[in-house]
Amino acid sequence: MKRIVITEFMDEAAVAQLRERHDVLYDPKLVDDGACLHTEAGKADAIIVRNRTQVRGELLAALTRCTVVGRLGVGLDNIDVAACEARRIQVIPATGANASSVAEYVIGSAMLLLRGAYQSTPAVAAGQWPRGALSNGRELAGKTLGLIGFGSIGRLTARLAGALGMQVIAFDAMLDLDDPAFAAAGVQSVGLGELVARADVVSLHVPLVDATRNLFDAARIHAMKPGAVLVNTARGGIVDEGAVAQALRAGHLGGAALDVFNAEPLAASPHFEGCPNLLLTPHIAGVTTESNERVSSLIAQKVLEALH
Repeated sequence: MKRIVITEFMDEAAVAQLRERHDVLYDPKLVDDGACLHTEAGKADAIIVRNRTQVRGELLAALTRCTVVGRLGVGLDNIDVAACEARRIQVIPATGANASSVAEYVIGSAMLLLRGAYQSTPAVAAGQWPRGALSNGRELAGKTLGLIGFGSIGRLTARLAGALGMQVIAFDAMLDLDDPAFAAAGVQSVGLGELVARADVVSLHVPLVDATRNLFDAARIHAMKPGAVLVNTARGGIVDEGAVAQALRAGHLGGAALDVFNAEPLAASPHFEGCPNLLLTPHIAGVTTESNERVSSLIAQKVLEALH
């Protein structure tokens, strides 16, 4: 029997599946107790984390018995993958398991921000009638969605957008412009500059690496089509948050949905106060009841296979 340490929340059915075979410590708050986390890491044959647990440095050094890291999600910027490989620790992400949740978040956010009418409940309930002010919203159909990154999430987002009448263009630095994946999805492959200039909605689906850090700085946001909407469900360091706020206040950006931030949890941020047509959510685009079940089940199965 091996020891499995789970440092953040996981679906209970998947935890029970692991407990049938191994000794499991499941503590969703363990990530916030550094001393206890490092102590338990030394006993772990496998560790299962989400995005907040930093599997690097002191924690990685403490994983003296560990042979597998299960990631309840797809981003690996919180894990030193190269160092894990050097220590013969297998890193397993939940690739594809939360794609539907993220894709739906992108489409839902784009609808909300383009229409600009769904935050009127307090005013209407108070007896106001802002019909004129809210009658200039825009429809999703006929607009151009620009996807930066065309992996499993980007491709599913493209399919949902196409079903709603959007034209989809995409750029992926890891794919050739004539890669058959674009044509298979009915998506036009374009360069990054063209995508930024043409898209009514820009959605980011890339990892946080040196090449993507601060990819959407003030200059690139200024290069976006006036009135365009920016959706970031990837990683916070890809977008200059202050530049987004400034572009919203200036009226250049028509809206922004940010689910991820350079520092999480996001501290009180005066630059976001009073920003028009802004949606901020706490890194939950890929987390729904259904996706948590899929992600947890997949990682439980993969970790069991790795420990067998």
